[in-house]
Amino acid sequence: MAERVDFWFDPVCPFAWATSRWIREVAEVRDIDVVWHVMSLGVLNEEKNPSPAEDDEQLARWIPSRAATAVELKHGEDEVGAFYTAVGTEIHNNGNKDFADAVAKALRELDLDLELLEQAKTDVNDEAMRASHQDGISRVGQDVGTPVVAFRGTAFFGPVITRIPRGEEAGTLFDASVELAKYPYFFELKRSRTEKPVFD
Repeated sequence: MAERVDFWFDPVCPFAWATSRWIREVAEVRDIDVVWHVMSLGVLNEEKNPSPAEDDEQLARWIPSRAATAVELKHGEDEVGAFYTAVGTEIHNNGNKDFADAVAKALRELDLDLELLEQAKTDVNDEAMRASHQDGISRVGQDVGTPVVAFRGTAFFGPVITRIPRGEEAGTLFDASVELAKYPYFFELKRSRTEKPVFD
């Protein structure tokens, strides 16, 4: 039976994108079943930033997470991973920082209703998005970000990576993460990042 791995993401985060592509590689070489969940850097940082109802730049950054939530509510969690791949490819690989346009292109690619984009421009689904966000962040604490990865009763922020391991290398990194998860008193390894994420 496949091992369940829960993955929380904000589509605009490049580090979550790199880690998500890694966990998809892991699924090719290890018997895991990835369940995708929405979180929001907007929610995480809302005490520091203007409200998306009052600031167009903040609204733009909330749209992808809100859209992923709308997709889940209408089409179920299985479609969330497909939407994340489509919108993440548009944002990160294609460099489209017009987040509403990126969402529209992802919805068209998946033959999903563009009304979901209109919902994402409002707070209509924010209660569900906040609940999903809180589920993830409650497992690791407030002083982290996205991604959050949970397996075998343990959750971590990260791994934060700037390259995407492929094939067995991806599996080896997963195995190392599983080993660290065995120790309930292990919390953090960290060093300063010296490069930006690369998605090739």
